[in-house]
Parts: sequence; structure tokens; C-alpha cells
Amino acid sequence: MTTTRHMLAPLRPAAPILTGSTYALLGFDALREPGARVDQAAGVLSAVRTVVPLPADDELVVRGNAAVQVLGGALLALGVAPRLSALALAGSLIPTTLAGHAYWTIEDPAARKMQRIQFHKNMAMIGGLLLAVLDDPRARP
Repeated sequence: MTTTRHMLAPLRPAAPILTGSTYALLGFDALREPGARVDQAAGVLSAVRTVVPLPADDELVVRGNAAVQVLGGALLALGVAPRLSALALAGSLIPTTLAGHAYWTIEDPAARKMQRIQFHKNMAMIGGLLLAVLDDPRARP
């Protein structure tokens, strides 16, 4: 192990805990109270249903997506199947991002800017999850 990798090694366990716990908590909120998320998701779910057979109940699909985030986040935080859990989280975040932060549909400049920021924040989160999918802690430099 190189000196740099040795010095940074204590960060490795913190990364999945910080990342996974965030998804577990946010997913739990959405699972418990989907609220406005159901209406926000309606358009995206309608479009997805043209190619994927999803249940007709939008609230059920939103809660299902939230359950994926709770389970995937918990597994990632615990270090159980980290690649699979990160991939599941990335997959769940795509419709969440499209439904929740469709800034291109917003007329108000301030609201549009805020949603654009949130959209790109989620894109960065997806990128981080994909890095976790590709990560191999056993790899040698």
C-alpha cells in the first residue's frame, strides 16, 4: 500500500456510511409520507409506463422507490453488497431527479435556478454512486 493510500485508508469506511445513511433517511421520509412527491412523479411515471409495466398506483411506485432507497442506503452504510446497493441507489435516483427537479419546465427564473442546482446536485450524487459501483477496495495501485 502506498503512503497516500495508507494515510487515506481511515476515510474508506466513512464514505459509504455517510452516503448510505443519507439515502436511508431521505428514503424513509418519502416512504412514510410521500405527499407531494406523488404528484411530482405523475408525469415521469406516465412516460415510463409506455415502456415499463409499472403499477397504476403512483403512490405505490413512489413508496417502492423510497423503499429501494431505504434498503440500498442501509446496505451501503453497513458495507453489505456495496456495489449492488450503490447501483440500486443510482437507479432509484434517476426517476427521482427527473420527477423532482425538472427545472426545464419552470418559468419563474429563481425557482428554475434552484431546481437546476438540485438537478445537478443529484447528478453529482449519481456520479458518486457510480464511483462506488466501480470501486474495488482490494485493488493495488
